[in-house]
Amino acid sequence: MSLLSDLRLRGLIHQTTDDEGMDQWLQERPRTVYAGFDPTADSLHVGSLLGLVVLRRFQQAGHKPIAVVGGATGMIGDPSGKSDERNLLSKEALAQNVAGLGEQMRKFLDFDCGSCSAELVNNFDWTGQWSYLEFLRDVGKNFPVNVMLAKDSVKSRLGRSDEGQSGGMSYTEFSYMLLQAYDFVHLNEKFACELQAGGSDQWGNITAGIDLARRMNSVQLRGLTWPLLTKSDGTKMGKTESGTVWLAAERTSPYQFYQYWINVEDADVGNCLRMLTELNQGEIEALEVARENEAGKRESQRRLAEEITRLVHGDEGLSVAQKATEIFFGAEISDLDDSQLRQIFADVPSKQLAKTRLTDGGLAIVDALVEAGLSKSKGEARRTVEQGGAYVNNRRVEGIATQLTAEHLASETVLVLRSGKKKYALLRFE
Repeated sequence: MSLLSDLRLRGLIHQTTDDEGMDQWLQERPRTVYAGFDPTADSLHVGSLLGLVVLRRFQQAGHKPIAVVGGATGMIGDPSGKSDERNLLSKEALAQNVAGLGEQMRKFLDFDCGSCSAELVNNFDWTGQWSYLEFLRDVGKNFPVNVMLAKDSVKSRLGRSDEGQSGGMSYTEFSYMLLQAYDFVHLNEKFACELQAGGSDQWGNITAGIDLARRMNSVQLRGLTWPLLTKSDGTKMGKTESGTVWLAAERTSPYQFYQYWINVEDADVGNCLRMLTELNQGEIEALEVARENEAGKRESQRRLAEEITRLVHGDEGLSVAQKATEIFFGAEISDLDDSQLRQIFADVPSKQLAKTRLTDGGLAIVDALVEAGLSKSKGEARRTVEQGGAYVNNRRVEGIATQLTAEHLASETVLVLRSGKKKYALLRFE
């Protein structure tokens, strides 16, 4: 199956500039394709996964991917799909964000595989050197204003009647399209890039770049978009009650990331398997049959969570996530280090105590439950233990006379306490 046919089958094609000829064009020889990533944070999020996955598929098919981090365009903010103007970031914040995004992209793309090695570039490197007058003279004169006004992303904002910073569109934002359009021209000149890919909300920016390249250099470039990653109810994938699901382990732990995909609804899991994983069509169809016959087993969700967590966090991250899942279902805690435990229990209350509390006879379990905040008083703690509801490292505490020592530590410095079925807390001894 050709690359484009596979992308279509997986639901990863929303629009192309050449529906009839692009498949053959891609098969003629290796092409260079780019996608842009907005550095509004120091981590990508679930909404960025499709861009990374599409570039990865192009590279696996023998094409050269370019990941463009928008150090320049990020200073302005893309108005596409937005109802309000973004806050402008400082150069220092942008530099930090660009570095973080670049590190994550290396998990998806191969930057050392010969002719199809990925490139990671920052558009500030070629945009930052322009003076305002030079940019207007050499680039702006080739960009008709009526083309910009015809774009949906511009029309929707210009049609708003409210005033103030949140209303309408500033000249700064209006200029975004021209800057991104020039990115395509520059990448074509330097890397022979002929194809830009992006989310469906980027269609206006992509076609603007194609038009600018034709006007400036008389070259024919191409574009394609993928649909936005949404749930069956139309809301964006990658949002929870606690906020955005990030790709950085420091923002969203591998366990939390894994659990997000485990909890995907049946109506959405098939789409996610096709669009985000590298499972073949036969495997996906087999999972669909299993889901219809035994939905309660949630085999599709488990496989989805495994595949995406491995892709984003590697085998070690997946192992930690699976171990955490077992722990939260009551498995005894062992063979983990401080870092792993703190990652697993990132959202669990913790308290630091002096390590000497574990010496000279140890720390009474009743005192430990109170220190950890799992009991409001020693009397309550005593009742919890007597009723069999107190656990140390998921092992039931047998009596109120139990004294905790260094031998009870689950890792170098951490002790995990539990009250009842799901109420956890950590004590850190340092």
